[in-house]
Amino acid sequence: MNRQINVGIAGLGRSGWVIHAGVFEKCPHMYKVVGVFDLIEERQHEAVNRFGCRAYSDFESLIEDDAVELVVIATPSRLHAPQTIEALTAGKMVVCEKPMATSLAEVDAMIQTAKDTGNLLTIFQNRRYAPDFLKVKEVIQSGKLGSIILIKISWHSFGRRWDWQTLRKFGGGELSNNGPHAIDQALQLFGEKKPKVFCHLQRTLTLGDAEDHVKIILSARGSPMIDIEITHACAYPQSTWLVMGTLGGLTGSASSLKWKYFEPHDLRQRQVDVNPTPDRSYNWEQILWKEEMWQIGDNYKSGEFAFYDKLYQTMRHGAPLSITPESVRRAMWVIQKCRESCVA
Repeated sequence: MNRQINVGIAGLGRSGWVIHAGVFEKCPHMYKVVGVFDLIEERQHEAVNRFGCRAYSDFESLIEDDAVELVVIATPSRLHAPQTIEALTAGKMVVCEKPMATSLAEVDAMIQTAKDTGNLLTIFQNRRYAPDFLKVKEVIQSGKLGSIILIKISWHSFGRRWDWQTLRKFGGGELSNNGPHAIDQALQLFGEKKPKVFCHLQRTLTLGDAEDHVKIILSARGSPMIDIEITHACAYPQSTWLVMGTLGGLTGSASSLKWKYFEPHDLRQRQVDVNPTPDRSYNWEQILWKEEMWQIGDNYKSGEFAFYDKLYQTMRHGAPLSITPESVRRAMWVIQKCRESCVA
């Protein structure tokens, strides 16, 4: 049961060619690219030369190829739902790129088709396995930071963009481009409660008509507030991560994190005192901080490789599916709430 999984890649753009094909090339013991689909003939030839696979100029031919077990949908966002449904109906297992779809109705149709056909469907939320995210999650779950008050996720940059992903008619905009990753991570830290969603979308530097500045706040009683900021209009980027807790906090980036905390028993017991403070000062006390750090190692496993490693265990060894389409539906629900609540 350790045989390769035969893959067909639909779409040989940035994602299909650089990310998915790149992972398959590095793990030939698990995956073999046997077919590709792209409308650009030059890209077809590149794939044939790279993998010795069959190349098709139409999607239907790819999913009719009996050798293809798993289809990777890496085409433009507006095609994700219809092509996923086509592939599932044709008897294929499917990895769909993010965003899962352009509407919640499409998401539900995809999930229902997977149930009706009995074929595996998962969504490429590879950032759920990013080393920095896993470490942040570990530190929070350790309880060292106490009760979590606020988690801020900042994806900051400054610059213009003018490709198809900046156009609404193609399902573009940062809410759909990078939003699915940040929102998916946020929901893993938020818990199972249904959040209230505040969203602000704005078009700033992009040459397209879709938003390139996104602000989302998720809140619910008993859950930490999560502040997500994705923007191309920040000339002074802040840290990717900022976590505030009752016993300490965490900050850092994708490559390094640091957190500090104290032990409650190290603080002197106090109670509210209505008497004037000595020397008219504010309350102040010495906190004995403990500080820890993390840096990404040279041999770290990327989120992309971890995703496909776990998928292989599911397809060949019967392990539970790690990223279910139902879990990704939560992020798509947040995205739809954002679209409903504001106009870019």
